[in-house]
Amino acid sequence: MDPSPHPVPVRHPWRKPLLIIEFTALAVLVGSMALLGKMNVGDPPLNPVWLLIPALASLVVFTSFIGLMYLRWVVAARAEALWRHKLIFALLALTLLSVWLYGVANTWLAINAG
Repeated sequence: MDPSPHPVPVRHPWRKPLLIIEFTALAVLVGSMALLGKMNVGDPPLNPVWLLIPALASLVVFTSFIGLMYLRWVVAARAEALWRHKLIFALLALTLLSVWLYGVANTWLAINAG
């Protein structure tokens, strides 16, 4: 039996601010979606500029999530596996941002077409 305690991972200084940003943006996103759901009930059409609030909030949620993912996967990786972690992280980050951009573009095009 090994009497030495396991090393406690050191918290990165960006972790707490990224968590605060992510959950604040998530609250703004949920609140704006609820507000937009109530605003769209009336006769006058909704101004598409209002959609910038949830779009930007979701972008902030994604980017802070990607930042936290970077801290967890790349910064904490061992030196011999660092290049693999960076490659996987880059592919996943690119995929997440591409899906976000695709969703925002499709929503914008659907609103302007109708």
